[in-house]
Amino acid sequence: MISAQMVKELRESTGAGMLDCKKALEATNGDFDAAIDWLREKGMSKAKKKESRIAAEGLTNIFIDNNKAVILEVNSETDFVAKNDEFKKLVETIGKTILAGNPKTLEEANALESDGVKVSDLVVNATAKIGEKISFRRFEVVEKEDNQEFGAYLHMGGRISVLTVVEGANADVAKDVAMQAAAMSPKYVTKEDVPNSELEKEKAILKEQAINEGKPAEIAEKMVAGRIQKFYKEICLEEQPFIKDGDISVSTYVKNNGGKIVSMTRYEVGEGIEKRKDDFAAEVMSQINNA
Repeated sequence: MISAQMVKELRESTGAGMLDCKKALEATNGDFDAAIDWLREKGMSKAKKKESRIAAEGLTNIFIDNNKAVILEVNSETDFVAKNDEFKKLVETIGKTILAGNPKTLEEANALESDGVKVSDLVVNATAKIGEKISFRRFEVVEKEDNQEFGAYLHMGGRISVLTVVEGANADVAKDVAMQAAAMSPKYVTKEDVPNSELEKEKAILKEQAINEGKPAEIAEKMVAGRIQKFYKEICLEEQPFIKDGDISVSTYVKNNGGKIVSMTRYEVGEGIEKRKDDFAAEVMSQINNA
């Protein structure tokens, strides 16, 4: 006999629906552990159906333990779910598990376990429980030396996360640099980090612009040298005007405080993911026709 108390306990333990819990207990003759496995299998089946959906919302976050930190992104289909406490807890669990396990690849990270459950299974279970596709997209483990400081900054509740490492300056300077990167979205730290192919492509564009303005080729070449500095100020963290004092560059600000920038990692939710363009009217009609 399956009692209401048994159903309640299974629901509290798994987070699954009341009816599903009752079915699980009936299917396993009241065996609580077997019922959990049954629900997990059922959850995995549900999750499979959601694999084709696009998860371009979600959260980024940063977790730090002494000289090691991890920055990561976990995606959901909607911003509403990203604000859910259950989802936030998942992000925290994955982050802290990575911090303890120190994986090198996403495959290694997914194989890590938290309380006996693999990270990959945590994501699948969350997909089944929350009801939309959840995706653990990426992470990076960053380590620093004792004479270096982490700068961690989360913008818009984790919509953007930036993790910096600064040597020789204090934590406030490192955080200022992280805030700069969050606001101004640099792709690289220094001019030297810009790939030559990207630099040459930009020079060619700038030269063509000058020629189209009626400048002779030799003058256009000289104009490129000046205009490329503006390009650097847009994409290189060190070259950008410092947001708290536009009269100096970020590099100068850090040097004035006795430091130098070692690294910068910036994650923005959904960047690079082609987001779904829903046709709301068509969706409503589809639901009406299938009703």
